[in-house]
Amino acid sequence: MRFSTLLIPLLALTLFFQGCGEETAEEAMVSTAEFTLMDTQGKNYTVEKRGTNFTLDAGEDKVVLFDIFATWCPPCQVSVKHLGNLQKKYGEDLVVMGITIEDDKSNAELDAFREKFGGGEYLMTNKGDNKAMARSIASTIGVGQQFPIPLMVLYKNGEYVTHYAGATHEEIIDHDIAQALGE
Repeated sequence: MRFSTLLIPLLALTLFFQGCGEETAEEAMVSTAEFTLMDTQGKNYTVEKRGTNFTLDAGEDKVVLFDIFATWCPPCQVSVKHLGNLQKKYGEDLVVMGITIEDDKSNAELDAFREKFGGGEYLMTNKGDNKAMARSIASTIGVGQQFPIPLMVLYKNGEYVTHYAGATHEEIIDHDIAQALGE
């Protein structure tokens, strides 16, 4: 009897705290939000979330690939070259935006990271709403808050196309970008 009187309040507290601060999949689909991201050159970008759609202000009529990453992550390091190759191949039709989830990286460190791993020229954002946006995307696509990185999510005109969790071959991403562009 004594055990059950302790267990019920403990379970109630656990359920209460699990619900705090984490968006459920249902909430993610109906909510709206606006995120401000700043690239390593100091330019601001706005991403608007409406339901399951994430629209980049600079991504109208383009395919947008958000790459959620960390510099210490080996699969993230490998994907840098692939993302640079894809940005070069598709040019103005594609916006690749790397979104670091690290708090302590300077813009110079992120640019050096991209250069070290052969990434060419694609956008990398630092600080701002990076973590909030990463969590919102993860909730919306249903991978949860403890998602693997890199987490790459592809959108066309703000509408979800597909996502890749963990290391992904460049050819697979290339194929999906081409399909989204109608090629």
